[in-house]
Amino acid sequence: MFNCTMRVVLGLLLVLLGLCGSAAQQDGFTKVGEIGEFPETAARDTADESIEDTTKQTRHDIWAELRALKDTVSDVRVELYLLQRDNADLQTRLSSGERELLVSKFRVDLLEKENADLQTRLSSSESELLVSKFRIDQVEKENAVQETRLNATESQTSGLEGEITDLQTRLSSSESELLVSKSRIDQLEKENADLQTRLSSSQSELLVSESRIDQLEKENAAQDTRLNATDIQTSGLKGEITDLQTKLSKSEEAIRASESRIDALEKQNPEKPKVAFYTALTDAGQVGPYNADVTLKYSKVFTNIGNAYSPSTGFFTAPVKGVYSFQFTAASYSKGYMGVLVFKNNQRIMYYEKSNDGRFVDYLTNSVVLELIAGDEVHLVLPPNHHLFESGNNHNTFSGALLFPL
Repeated sequence: MFNCTMRVVLGLLLVLLGLCGSAAQQDGFTKVGEIGEFPETAARDTADESIEDTTKQTRHDIWAELRALKDTVSDVRVELYLLQRDNADLQTRLSSGERELLVSKFRVDLLEKENADLQTRLSSSESELLVSKFRIDQVEKENAVQETRLNATESQTSGLEGEITDLQTRLSSSESELLVSKSRIDQLEKENADLQTRLSSSQSELLVSESRIDQLEKENAAQDTRLNATDIQTSGLKGEITDLQTKLSKSEEAIRASESRIDALEKQNPEKPKVAFYTALTDAGQVGPYNADVTLKYSKVFTNIGNAYSPSTGFFTAPVKGVYSFQFTAASYSKGYMGVLVFKNNQRIMYYEKSNDGRFVDYLTNSVVLELIAGDEVHLVLPPNHHLFESGNNHNTFSGALLFPL
């Protein structure tokens, strides 16, 4: 467009120059005619006037065209200025566009490189993902196999734990009864020895009685050793069951023998005061922990000869002066500490505790022999932050008996 405009302007300038040249030549001719004026004819004068009129008209037209051409040139200059300004704007915009194009090309190159890197990383990630999926499938298969084996093991373990719990309960109950029976045997045998001495019985019978006492004391020590051994966890559940069954059988045989001996001794000593009790704690399940000492009330009474034990208070009150034997068994199933305090009136006689890891029912058992006068009280206390576990299997027991009066 700019080139076309320049051509039009140049063409108009050439036309303007041509017209100016023609007008100058006509003025020269007129002046020459005036200098070389000769007498002419009337026809020549008429022709000259006609030429002069034509020349004047031509001049008038030329000046009109020149003015029009001048206006046109002015318009063309304005248009040329506007075109130049537009051209400068276009060149500026073109330069800016070229710079933006270079920046865009640079960014495109960077994006292409980043795209290539991302594609490489994507390929690597897809490969790793395939490997991970394969490994996950393998692990899931292994987990399924292990879970199956674990379920079978847990089922077997649950059954064995139940058998162990029952056997331990039976063993604890039997050993507690055995301790009571042995205490009664010791008492009765001592009384029997005194009676036999007072009745001037033979020395041979006394020696037999003393030998029996020694034998019973050895059995009592063996029973204590076996009871402590029950607190240690064995490596195999089946072996533990077998040992517990063996111990239970021996304990039951000893109880039967002790009961027979007690019956015989009781028949020989009809005048002795009879005091004995055997109780269990509760069926409530978890007992404790508490923030302070709590008296344990053994509400399940199985034996209470002489009515010296009160289940409503948990206290045993000595009916006569004498030597008494007391035994207790405590059990816990939760992780933490279990323990028992033994009090004679307000005097602390014993504190016995044990830690449980929470995997099985654990037990602690102990006994005391106290000299009491009539009216003395004995009771058990649960210490602060300690707990016990009880159910219908009677894991926690408290028992006692009068060994001999004084």
